[in-house]
Amino acid sequence: MVDKSYEAIVIGAGPGGYPAGIRLGQLGVKTLVVDKEYYGGVCLNWGCIPSKALIAAANTYQDLAKLETMGIRVEGASIDVGKLQDWKDGIVQKLTSGVKGLIKANKADSVIGTAKIVAKNRVEITLPDGKKELVEASKGIVVATGARVIQIPGMEIDGQTIISAREAVSLREAKGTMVVVGGGVIGMELGMVYQKLGMQVIVVELLPQILNGVDTDMVKVVQKAFEKTGGKVHVEHKVEKIERHPGGGAKVTIASKDGKTFAVDADKVLMAIGFKPNSEGLGLAEVGVKLDPRGHLVVNERLETSVPGIYAIGDVIGAPYLAHKATKEGEVVAEVIAGHKAAVDWRAMPSAIFTEPEIATVGLSETAAKEAGRAVKMAVRHTDGFVKTIVDAKTHEVLGVGIVGPEASDLISEASLAIEMCAFAEDVHLTVHPHPTLGEAVMESFKHALGEAIHVLNK
Repeated sequence: MVDKSYEAIVIGAGPGGYPAGIRLGQLGVKTLVVDKEYYGGVCLNWGCIPSKALIAAANTYQDLAKLETMGIRVEGASIDVGKLQDWKDGIVQKLTSGVKGLIKANKADSVIGTAKIVAKNRVEITLPDGKKELVEASKGIVVATGARVIQIPGMEIDGQTIISAREAVSLREAKGTMVVVGGGVIGMELGMVYQKLGMQVIVVELLPQILNGVDTDMVKVVQKAFEKTGGKVHVEHKVEKIERHPGGGAKVTIASKDGKTFAVDADKVLMAIGFKPNSEGLGLAEVGVKLDPRGHLVVNERLETSVPGIYAIGDVIGAPYLAHKATKEGEVVAEVIAGHKAAVDWRAMPSAIFTEPEIATVGLSETAAKEAGRAVKMAVRHTDGFVKTIVDAKTHEVLGVGIVGPEASDLISEASLAIEMCAFAEDVHLTVHPHPTLGEAVMESFKHALGEAIHVLNK
């Protein structure tokens, strides 16, 4: 017997699920949002929001040393990592409370519990006290369960010595040595934080470069900055074994591709080798939902799975694993369920890496554009940071932009708009940008692509 009836049920209250619930409420669809743990998901609780707060604090602390060149002397500066964590926790608490309030304010219901799909229009929810409720959805069920950290057999996360990003954003000390297994986005973002806060950080990456898939020119700038602060990077290396010490810490054995090994005594080992979708235990196979070989839900342009009336959004449907992508999908799926003619139709999805300096990209890279058979013109200026613009050599259509440098994550939005509106290089080139601002670098790069730059030698 059904305990409650809704028009839509959203499983997961992360950056995809809660916007879906809010938008459904705005559209007048009676909705329930259910999450097994907390509002805001990984991003808000131990992902992008707390990590960016720590990144901002670490950068500010490091920048104090640079103030003397401006005539500003700061003597006896120190950092209390415990107090820093209290500040970060306060930010997270405010935002999670805000998410719950927004769901309610938009006339959607929410509940903490573990959800399982038992029919194409029914969900069984196990509440924290063990009681079960059967809830019905007449218009659609949205799976927004996200992803979790991949673990390596024999090197399982214990939360003390071997940690994931979840524990890394809450460390109350920054002493000793940290080995980061995986030089991807999370590994480099958090590795740079703790290097600046006082730890010796060693990054071990199996592939030929850190930040795999990112323009090599940009990666070189970030790696140089990391090593300048004392960080170490070992590419084409792997962690062979982690031996925990009885009193804490571990001996980490690292091997190069030619088989040579060396050992490092680490106080913390951060496992950052990637994520896998949270698609188990939801009853998906039982109702016939199709998954890809990695466990992601397969969806169409309307974000509907192989079972009509069951939809999926965010990390659980595959890469790129980006919070803003999940949010956009949450809004789209809400409009689909509400009966609007909506679909996933963006031309490019921007991404940002909050290292120091930041990296932000949108559209095709130089390599991808050439592999797609496009003749391209490029503009790039090599300093400690730059803007790289990729345009079609004949039409000047904007194909992609990459930025490495201060505030890259903010600057990339202009490039995203240019691609979305099918702009040409001239559109950005002829738009007046205020001086002196970092945004001028974007304009100058587009001018450079056309051979008309004023402040860069045209080649």
